[in-house]
Amino acid sequence: MEKLAIKGGRPIREKGFPAWPIFDEREEKAILEVLRSGKWWYGERVKEFEEKFAAFQDARYGVSCTNGTAALEISLLSLGIGAGDEVIVPPYTFVATASAVLKVNAIPIFADIQLETGNIDPKDVERKITDKTRAIIPVHFGGFPCDMDALGDIAQKHHLKIIEDACHSWGSKWKGKGTGAIGDCGVFSFQMSKNITAGEGGIILTDNEDIADTAKSYTNCGRGKDKPWYEHYLLGGNYRMTEMQAAILLAQLTRLTGQTEKREENGTYLDERLKEVPGIRIMKRDSRVTKRSYHLYIFRYIEEEFENLPREKFIEALKAEGIPVSSGYPHPLYKNPLFLRKGKGAKYCPVSCPFYGKEIDYARANCQNSERICREAIWLMHPVLLAEKKDMDDIVKGIERVRENLKELL
Repeated sequence: MEKLAIKGGRPIREKGFPAWPIFDEREEKAILEVLRSGKWWYGERVKEFEEKFAAFQDARYGVSCTNGTAALEISLLSLGIGAGDEVIVPPYTFVATASAVLKVNAIPIFADIQLETGNIDPKDVERKITDKTRAIIPVHFGGFPCDMDALGDIAQKHHLKIIEDACHSWGSKWKGKGTGAIGDCGVFSFQMSKNITAGEGGIILTDNEDIADTAKSYTNCGRGKDKPWYEHYLLGGNYRMTEMQAAILLAQLTRLTGQTEKREENGTYLDERLKEVPGIRIMKRDSRVTKRSYHLYIFRYIEEEFENLPREKFIEALKAEGIPVSSGYPHPLYKNPLFLRKGKGAKYCPVSCPFYGKEIDYARANCQNSERICREAIWLMHPVLLAEKKDMDDIVKGIERVRENLKELL
């Protein structure tokens, strides 16, 4: 057995994985064209990107905006979600999934996830429905689509809206249909860490023309479709995408299909290799997922099967071997200080909103699978999956080396 790198041995990898973002002369040319045109603001390139990205995800309409967080807020407003309404969300996600609900004065209700997928559990969603529930926001976590069949049935039965948080799932498909185009609407982010990026940016997709028109108005200062420029119909804002962002994203879109296929190939290969490693649990595969984007490759670390070596020490040892892993979210969203504020009245609206008519105490939230995955998950970011198969072998070797040398770490 070779000595662990963290104990002075030679690391398995001394070269890095692919850097992010990836760009070439396509982005450079596109930016120069916009720069030299003098038309930098909300024009033909924005329209072109909206149309092309909507088509890429199998949606009829696309409405671009400043970022994924704004896209969530605008989607909620466009569906009429407001003060006192409940919206069911998972707690294992970025804060924007729930904070967007708070921003429209609605109340996030946390439903647990499925441990084997990281996605919201339809059974717990149904348990959390009340007479105030108006919508569900499923998150296609890491790029793995949620069970949209089950969620669709629940939404239809209880007359609920579905807003897909597809901010990890550019290119993913559920039964041949692109994520973000399955529910009433779906949102995507183009922030710097994302699989297609312009530094920032977002988009709302839908097959419903009325939702698209309403969302467009909210993003464009409340202006009406085909109405005079200085007439404003909704309390909107300036959430417009720029021509430079759209130009970069159009260039990025030309390589997204190939990158998605590469990530899926390497993710599948890692699954085959890691499923044989004791103490490692890979995430579930579902035959209804006909295309899978990977924003994250996630596996679970079962501490008891590594002689109770703490996950943090395992991660530290893997990093020393040149494997860039992280532990992800430290706790579910409801344990953030934002959700633990105390008080009553308008000052605390919507966390303790007088329009709600009920009390909400997130300190009592209890989503056991979400708690557990925060203790067990290990993440690899998407650029890692753009490397070659031999590089995936290095990841497996790193995990196996740490396992074989546990006594050095205990």
